[in-house]
Amino acid sequence: MKPSPGQQRVIVGLSGGVDSAVAALRLQQAGYQVHGLFMKNWEDDDTATHCTAEEDLADARQVAAELGIPLHQVNFAADYRRDVFDHCLQEFRAGRTPNPDVLCNREIKFRRFVEHARRLGGDLVATGHYARVDPGPRGPRLLRGRDPGKDQSYFLYMVPPRALARTLFPLGELHKAEVRRMAEKAGFDNFEKKDSTGICFIGERNFRSFLARYLRGEPGLIVTTDGVAIGEHAGLPFYTLGQRQGLAIGGVPGHRGPWFVADKDLQRNRLIVAEGADHPALLSTGLIADDLHWISGTPPQRVLEATAKTRYRQADQTCRVRILDTGHCEVLFDSPQRAVTPGQSVVLYHGEVCLGGGVIRERLPLENHVAASPEWT
Repeated sequence: MKPSPGQQRVIVGLSGGVDSAVAALRLQQAGYQVHGLFMKNWEDDDTATHCTAEEDLADARQVAAELGIPLHQVNFAADYRRDVFDHCLQEFRAGRTPNPDVLCNREIKFRRFVEHARRLGGDLVATGHYARVDPGPRGPRLLRGRDPGKDQSYFLYMVPPRALARTLFPLGELHKAEVRRMAEKAGFDNFEKKDSTGICFIGERNFRSFLARYLRGEPGLIVTTDGVAIGEHAGLPFYTLGQRQGLAIGGVPGHRGPWFVADKDLQRNRLIVAEGADHPALLSTGLIADDLHWISGTPPQRVLEATAKTRYRQADQTCRVRILDTGHCEVLFDSPQRAVTPGQSVVLYHGEVCLGGGVIRERLPLENHVAASPEWT
């Protein structure tokens, strides 16, 4: 017999934000035994970061007190630095742009957190993510959140099925505005708290100056797609494909701009830029991905028609997916895509179901486009 909510203890990741607060509230209203867990995942000598963490903990305590639930604390900073941050530094050094939030979900929030929740006697875990889980007879399915502006399934595609099976997403059916109204009604001080933005360990700080504390940037030439030098970059790790801001390119005779990062020449330490947002050098017909993860646990056995996102806020793009081997797949888009970025994730969907995805290792440039081979038909 399946346990009733009142017999099940749920450990909720209370971050101090409004989303996790309302997640805890909804679980308590549903009759679960709710405990909160505040995770500290990053620490350094930055005073501003320290102050933010203390404010978040204070907000989590206020929510726990308002709900009358226990609040536990745990420090995963060492795990985060080893399993997420160090990997990100390796990717930046290799000229790629990693996605720490995807790695954090896989390694910390749905591995270390789940393990710690068991030690606290938790039967289930919960977070404030805008996503849904369908238990399903063949294992859990990851579904998009109902709020299209807040759906976070993109960041969850690497979560292991065994963790999804023990996870609740209480906000999956809600829109953000409704969540804030519920928080205000419940008396939570953080009901108007601003959503966190940017890379988790950088936060609101300047991206380049933060990375410069850990990465050595070797200056080099900024060149056009024709090889004409028009400026100097501060180090290739500090730039990403499609970037416009921070290039410090002045007026170039015969050109009107604006300029966008189109590629990186690691061998010659050159940053290649293209003029105009729709320059062909910025477009790709497809990509090669590795580090594949399928929510079902097994890859498709044939050519897969799906939709894909190569970045979080992107609208779904129709595509075909072909498995090349156990660790790689090829994605061909029906329409060329702008700024497909190695190191980022391509996440695949069939309707509202998130199928899985992988890490982009190679983009297929527009100029190299060829007709699909027989294997695709």
